[in-house]
Amino acid sequence: MTYVVTENCIKCKYMDCVEVCPVDCFYEGENMLVIHPDECIDCGVCEPECPAEAIKPDTEPALDSWLKINADYARSWPNITRKRDAPSDAKEWDGKPGKAELFSASPGSGD
Repeated sequence: MTYVVTENCIKCKYMDCVEVCPVDCFYEGENMLVIHPDECIDCGVCEPECPAEAIKPDTEPALDSWLKINADYARSWPNITRKRDAPSDAKEWDGKPGKAELFSASPGSGD
């Protein structure tokens, strides 16, 4: 099992999760974070830290596409281990449907 960052992280990009990760397996894109599935130790400490509830165990149904996105982009995006401020409009985006089409493949800045 691994944990997966899902659609609701897009445009919210809270970073509470990166501070608690004991193995630094988060990677930063322009408008979301992903978890490297080969680095995640399945400890689960990140899941309750996400204000947007965007982190799920990969055992939940219908997460295959998000697991692939996490795996693919964790290989090319920079590692992030320090919490920064969320985007100023993060609360406005939290919970909005259809955010998958807003996904950006561009990398973030990392640490």
